[in-house]
Amino acid sequence: MVGHVTAPAGALADEAPGWVTLIRAPNPGVMTLDGTNTWILRVPGEEHAVVIDPGPLDDGHLDAVAAHAPVGFVLITHGHPDHVEGARALSERLGGCGVIAASREHCIGVEPLDTDESLGGFGLDIRAVSTPGHTRDSVCFEIEAGGERAVFTGDTILGRGTTVVAWPDGDLGDYLASLERLSAYEGVPALPGHGPALADCAAAARFYLAHRKARLEQVRQAVVEGARSAPDVVAKVYADVDRSLWPAAEWSVRAQLAYLGVADGESDSGQVWLDSP
Repeated sequence: MVGHVTAPAGALADEAPGWVTLIRAPNPGVMTLDGTNTWILRVPGEEHAVVIDPGPLDDGHLDAVAAHAPVGFVLITHGHPDHVEGARALSERLGGCGVIAASREHCIGVEPLDTDESLGGFGLDIRAVSTPGHTRDSVCFEIEAGGERAVFTGDTILGRGTTVVAWPDGDLGDYLASLERLSAYEGVPALPGHGPALADCAAAARFYLAHRKARLEQVRQAVVEGARSAPDVVAKVYADVDRSLWPAAEWSVRAQLAYLGVADGESDSGQVWLDSP
């Protein structure tokens, strides 16, 4: 029986690269762990920084991020509110700084991100890696500077526990393929959207893959035993999980049922944002 995962998916990183600073938003919760991680990247000797994921619309948090000005541009890993809600206010604090995302909806002053292309500037070699699955617009950023490399994984890989596949925007087939892609980053630290940094992105991705496939088998068995609706499957498969997590589990179960080609017998019970309590 696969248990609910609350521990890190691999060894923790001893430290982040020297050009990385973490500012954690004050929005802890069941879905956000200790809060949303906003990453500040500044290479020694470079005037401008780059920001990844502004976080929620919290004045204190945004002021702390803006204190690292000047900022060349802001990058977005995906469009959930706990990552992008503060983007426009941060851009204004930074004098109209561009905000770059895969979805046009979340861009400010720039065109949408062209994934799998490199972004240069400010001493950073940045490559956007398309990793849909958690959401349709999810991307990770492979970034190198001064001989040090890291992958900023947003919510595709978390620092602790596992993430949801946010059906219907998220897709399990896409998510499994994205994890396969991230499993190529052997020995490269993963700096996530929530939780601590992990020492090895590839190891975490392989752990996630194994967990997802095992959980999928549980869902398949629950269907064989007669469960047809997502709530029924959640009650069977996630019986050992705190009920506060069941709404998020239901998202992933709907994605699993769609992946298995099983029609869900009930309508959506409503969205639960990842920054919900």
